[in-house]
Amino acid sequence: MRMSAGVEWGLHCCLTLAWLGDAEAVSSARLAAWFDLPPAYLNKQLQALDRAGILTSTPGARGGFRLARRPEQVTLMDVVAAVDGPDEVFQCTEIRQRGAGAGAPAHEFQQPCGIAGAMRRAELAWRRELAAQTLADLMASAPPSAAERARRHYERIGR
Repeated sequence: MRMSAGVEWGLHCCLTLAWLGDAEAVSSARLAAWFDLPPAYLNKQLQALDRAGILTSTPGARGGFRLARRPEQVTLMDVVAAVDGPDEVFQCTEIRQRGAGAGAPAHEFQQPCGIAGAMRRAELAWRRELAAQTLADLMASAPPSAAERARRHYERIGR
């Protein structure tokens, strides 16, 4: 499976905002500088997370982003779906019914394509795994220094 870079960026921003807790909102420009990312592209990812209810945004000069839910309530699948969309990764177009298969009897196609079934099962397993892990799980598995570094950096640069 291939995900956009925006998924990684969104997850890191959400994790950072989770570590900051109830701190003031953090601007997209500050988050972009934090991770050395292109600000305009990161802002698109943050807006998608806001639309999905994962982040909340405050407009204006002192505005920015905060986590909208507790870390235990945000799954990795939530972030993936918000950034890359909820559509299935594999799209079966039934090519078995074209070309040499075009003249085959209709009963050969009554059962779903085995390839489509295998891909669907794999995708469901992938989605279940991502849905079973939350930001809180990531926070618990990260070295304590990562959270402390995020807090120190925030205090140093502010919003």
